[in-house]
Amino acid sequence: MRQSVAYYPDLVYRIVSMYGSQEKFAEAVGITKQQLSRKLTCVSGISRDDIIKWCSLLSISKNEIPKYFF
Repeated sequence: MRQSVAYYPDLVYRIVSMYGSQEKFAEAVGITKQQLSRKLTCVSGISRDDIIKWCSLLSISKNEIPKYFF
């Protein structure tokens, strides 16, 4: 079985620090845990709209976006 590897370690850390789990963050975003996992492992992309919404939910400033998403 293939193991998922997060390509956004700083983002995952921020999610878990603020929401306690990726599942709770996915609920706050309005997507399933599986959809979030696909985005965090680059199976599906993180859109500009995702970045804007996630930054708001995670208190990430515009200046911090490169650290978390690129």
